[in-house]
Parts: sequence; C-alpha cells; structure tokens
Amino acid sequence: MRKTKIVCTLGPASDNEAILRKLMLGGMNVARINFSHGSHEEHKKRIDLFKSIRDELKLPIPLLLDTKGPEIRTGSFKDGKVTLKENSEFVLVNKDIIGDETQCTVSYKELYKDVSIGSKILIDDGLVELKVMEINNKDIFCVVQNGGTIGNNKGINVPGAKLKLPALTVRDIEDIKFGIENDFDIIAASFVRKAADVAEIRKILEKNGGSDILIISKIENREGITNFDEILKASDGIMVARGDLGVEIPVEEVPIVQKNIIQKCFRNGKPVITATQMLDSMIRNPRPTRAEASDVANAIFDGTSGVMLSGETAAGKHPVEALEVMGKIAEKAESAVNYWKRFDAEITEISTSVTNAISHATCTTALDLKASAIITVTQSGHTARMIARFRPACPIIATTVNPKVQRQLNLSWGVTPFLVKMATTTDELFDMGIEKALESGMVKNGDLAVITAGVPTGISGTTNTLKVHIVGKVLVQGTGIGEFSATGEICVASTPKEALDNFSDGNILVVPFTDNSMLPIIKRAAAIVVEEGGQSCHTATVGLALDIPVIVGAENATKILKTGSVVTVDAERGLVLRSN
Repeated sequence: MRKTKIVCTLGPASDNEAILRKLMLGGMNVARINFSHGSHEEHKKRIDLFKSIRDELKLPIPLLLDTKGPEIRTGSFKDGKVTLKENSEFVLVNKDIIGDETQCTVSYKELYKDVSIGSKILIDDGLVELKVMEINNKDIFCVVQNGGTIGNNKGINVPGAKLKLPALTVRDIEDIKFGIENDFDIIAASFVRKAADVAEIRKILEKNGGSDILIISKIENREGITNFDEILKASDGIMVARGDLGVEIPVEEVPIVQKNIIQKCFRNGKPVITATQMLDSMIRNPRPTRAEASDVANAIFDGTSGVMLSGETAAGKHPVEALEVMGKIAEKAESAVNYWKRFDAEITEISTSVTNAISHATCTTALDLKASAIITVTQSGHTARMIARFRPACPIIATTVNPKVQRQLNLSWGVTPFLVKMATTTDELFDMGIEKALESGMVKNGDLAVITAGVPTGISGTTNTLKVHIVGKVLVQGTGIGEFSATGEICVASTPKEALDNFSDGNILVVPFTDNSMLPIIKRAAAIVVEEGGQSCHTATVGLALDIPVIVGAENATKILKTGSVVTVDAERGLVLRSN
C-alpha cells in the first residue's frame, strides 16, 4: 500500500466526469485547484462535479485551494506579444500603457524601490533576462541580456530582491473567502516570504469562519528560504514550489534546498509536498523521461509526504496515465526503503510534549513487537501527523469524528483516515478503531496492533494513552508451539475415536490430548489445540515435526470451543481467536 500521497491538479483535462472518477479511484489523495487561472464560476462547476463524485464514492479526498499570490506581471502588448533582442534597451514604466519592443508597464508600481543598478529582472520564467542600468522618475531602464518573445501578462521575477509586496492581494482575499464558502480543506499560499504572511492568511480564515482550514506555505523565493524556520513554525505544512523557486535562485541550488526543506518538515511533523515538473513530459507524452522517474523517487527517498501533478492532470493529454505512473514509481521507491531501520537510526530528537512522547513510544512499541498496524484516535489530526513524522513501516490507521479532519489527514504520509461516531469511553474508542482496521483489511484477527488515544475522550490535545491490542476476541489461551498461525473450522473431540469419526481435512483439532493413534488426522489438521500441558508432550513434539501450529495447556478448550466455529490459532502468541 502506497504511503506517499499524490496531489492532482484539476483543470480542463480532468473536467470530464469519467476522467475525474478514474483519478479518484486511481489513487488521487488530494485535489488541487489553481486559482491563478479561471473565474469563480468555472471553479464552482469543477468543485460541484468533484464533490458529487467524491460523495458517491465515499472517498475522503480534500480540496486544496492554491492562491494566485502577490505576483508581478508585465502589462499587455499591442500585438499580444513582442520580441526583445539582446543588447537592446527596454523600459519598465510605472504607468499603464500598451507595450512594444521598447517598453511595457509593470503590475507592481513600487518595483523601482526594490531594485538597484545591476539588478537582474527575469520575464516569463527566465525566458527574457534584463539588467537594470538606471532608475529615473519611477521608471526602470534596462538592457536585454537574453532575448526572446514574450506575451501579455507574463510573470516577472527579481532574484535576490527583498520585495515589499503585500502577503495577500484583494483577489487572494476574495478567493480565500470563496474557498471557505465552498468547504475547502487546505489553502496553499503562494510566495510566502515570512511568518507574518502566514499570520495574515490565518487572520482572514478566522475572521470568515475558516479557522479549521490548514495552511500550506509555498516556498518560491530567496526570502522564503532565508525565513524558512519561522515560516515552518507558523504553517501547517510546506510546498516546495520548484517552478518559481528555480527562477528566483540558481537552478543548481534547487535540489539542495528541496532536501533541506523536506528534512526540516520531517523533523517537525509537518506535511511537505514536492511540486512542479515532476512528470512534465507526460503533459504531451504517454511515458515519462528517466530523469522524471528518478526525480519522483528521490523526493520519496528524501522523505516527502506527497508529490504533486500540475499540468499533467490539469491540462495534459494523459492525466490518468500520469497518476498511474506516479503511483507505480512511488510504490517501487518505498519498497526500497527500510523504514524501521531509518526510524531506529535517525529519530533522536523527541519533543517533550506528551503527545510527541506517546507518538514516539507508539512507533517504538510497534517496531519491537512487529505490529501489523498503528491505530490512532484523533480529534484534530495532530496525533496522527506526529506518528507519521516517525515514518513507521506499518500502516497508520486514524479515526476521527470530524469529516474535515478525516479529509485533511489524507495528505499525511502513511495515514489512512476513517470517520467514526463520537465515543464516551476509552474502550469504545479502541473498539471502533479496531473495527475500522478490520473492515479495511489492513489487519486481521490475531494481528497485533498498537493503539493510541486521549483520555478523557473527545478533547483535542489530550493524547496520553498507549495500548497493545491483539485483534479479535481471545477465546482460549495456552502455550504456543512454533511460529505459525492457521484459520479454519473447529473439530472438538473428547476421545481419539470421536476425532477420527468427525474430522475433515483442514479442521482445527481440539482435544484433551493426542497419541499415535491420531497421527493420520493430525497430518491433515490446520492446527491442534490440546488441554494437556507441557512443551515435551506428544502434541508439541508432533506439531514441531510437522510444522503445524500447536497450542498446549489450553485449559477447558474442549468446553469453550464449539465444533463448526471458525477460529484463528496463533501459535506464536498461544492464542485462539474468533475469526472474521
């Protein structure tokens, strides 16, 4: 089961109901809508279609709103585009004009204050490069260093400059309000430069009834890198937005910055999404390049929580295939990582909070006992995220009473979230968690699970309880012989003759004792449970010789267990459990 989550961007290529359904069933964990493009009317149609299919399929896929952000753009040109030649002069003017080969307007009217002589200005993701030669009367006089053809409203980047752009534009605020009204789960905030930017967004959310929406800060410029630690602390998660980042900083720095960001998010228990150009060639082609496959795999080796498809699913020719390929690469990469070994070797810094300590202890216990799953009962999602921080090899099953928290947890690495009803007692909490784990097929009767929850129930931030639980009702307990388990129908017999008369191949034989007269049926048994004790008794000796699961010293087994019942015999733990 894939642990790394996949974010798919919705757009014209996925507006078709059949395509969207295939994306949801094919492993899309988060649906992203890019508000840099389209109107609210277009987005509303897309959202309504998405929600109708999501509700029908009963999948907890969250909606992520990616803001346009405080971008700087050129104005329009008289012919819709213009070709700038190397060494020619070009002016970024401070008033609104229709541009030509010599000048154009710029959307950010204070840009002249933030640049200086010698500053580099990039247009259209670096297609055109300008060098500032003079600043006069709020106009910026430049020389074209690298020519090219640019169209209307192209993005402008000023690498290294400390821009005084607002954290939120008027459009961003309206988009966020629209997101709150339409029950978005996550905001991806573009061009975050400092913690105060995150605080401003949170204030807008709280003021408009969206305080339960997570904020993912996109790191896209040098200032965001410089202030990363404070941004991380203020945010609910991070996106490594490599598109603008690769223009704002030298391209050779991007892989190093990516690794550092992922590592810090990993250490702090914050989800991190690696984004942009991951399978870019699949916008056009049905297969990715080898370099793209390596890029996705290396992000997973670094420990990213999620990987993102942008144009591949929003506007590409092969949206479903792109998701399928990314899923296969992720699963293959994960299979090459020994997560328990990494946990044992790398996790040394543990926060002193009770939740973090319990989360670490949960993973340590799961490792030591070879648990099949970790089950966490969470109110806000924090405990599940803290457990995901440690990247345990076994599945993390999270149960919550809050549908929004359930959807938000679908972004967290390795977490499978389920919705449950409110519980009043700890036992109820544990039982519901086990029930969901069994229903999902992630555990079976006889498996060992580690459960964590908070007491008293229903209060966020009270995680303080850890329980080791054997899945299924224990019917009989004794001393196990061997390390195997078996499931089958019981055949209870009081005497060897009764056993010979009633036994069928594959039955679990339950008798007071065995002797050599019973060898013909012992060889055909799935397992043997005897009331006679002692690890050197006849049953124990024969079971070891035949590699059959055996439990000896099972007191009153012939009275408690009933012929025809289906049970699981766990020889390693010496348990007979009621089967599914």
